[in-house]
Amino acid sequence: MQGDRGRSVGLTLALVSALAFGGSGVAAKPLITAGLDPLHVVWLRVAGAALVLLPVAWRHRELLLRRPALLAGFGLFAVAGVQACYFAAISRIPVGVALLIEYLGPALVLVWIRFVQRRHVTRAAAVGVVLAVGGLACVVEVWTGLSFDPIGVLLGLGAAVCQAGYFILGDHGSDSGEQAPDPLGVIAFGMLIGAMILTVIARPWQMDWSVLAGTAEMDGTTVPGWLLLGWVVLIATVLAYGTGLLSVRRLSPQVAGVVAYLEAVVATVLAWIMLGEHLSAPQIIGGAVVLTGAFIAQSATPVKAPPTPVAGGVPQGDTALSPSRADA
Repeated sequence: MQGDRGRSVGLTLALVSALAFGGSGVAAKPLITAGLDPLHVVWLRVAGAALVLLPVAWRHRELLLRRPALLAGFGLFAVAGVQACYFAAISRIPVGVALLIEYLGPALVLVWIRFVQRRHVTRAAAVGVVLAVGGLACVVEVWTGLSFDPIGVLLGLGAAVCQAGYFILGDHGSDSGEQAPDPLGVIAFGMLIGAMILTVIARPWQMDWSVLAGTAEMDGTTVPGWLLLGWVVLIATVLAYGTGLLSVRRLSPQVAGVVAYLEAVVATVLAWIMLGEHLSAPQIIGGAVVLTGAFIAQSATPVKAPPTPVAGGVPQGDTALSPSRADA
């Protein structure tokens, strides 16, 4: 019963994370339309979250000595890398194509688990990824603007690799004998490191700061720029990353990764409701397929890895957290 309760909490956190992440575009697009460069919006998002989480980073400052490689990897891949690669990709290829390539990340997680960690991948998670990728292709209507710009495709793949790193690094240390690092501490330092990296890339000193003091249009409604920024920072970044990492700890990278496909569905529905971007029939069908894939993936039963090692010293078994560890 405790294991079931822990799994339910994990799924709830994953859904909250998908909702929060999915709302980022709805708040960011009016700021971009009002005159901000996309990379400047990304920098504001990460730097703002780093500022909010600064007290958390100070509280967990011992992580700098205990887990410097984990913090650097999370900041580089899960924060700065995925954002920078995605926005660079959409400057060369259609947004829908870039989004679909980025969301190959959960599939790459399965490849990592199966061939690098040499662990069992549940059939439900694999089937869920296949369905979710297919449904996502319908949600973003990838056929409306195919482009084969090789650099753009490589940048999209870079975003996918960084997204996979988010799930893999988020689970780092949870299945070892040592105490897993506090997820909020990891996120806080990840944001600080990501903000420093993005400062070099985005060059915020060239930003039009007056946009934040003015207003932006959201489907005919005037919204203060600072309110949209607060949404992007607090909801779409701090809450999204926090609940997302906690869900990875309670579920597994492979299950949480597939549930994250709901983000694209949420983003499309919110754009329909709040920005007036209407859904087509294929998008509605695709959203249903994504939901089906996420449901199948989360139905995978967590299995504790047996203590007996295989060749190379890597234990076999599912990467999902055992019931006892999920409620730790």
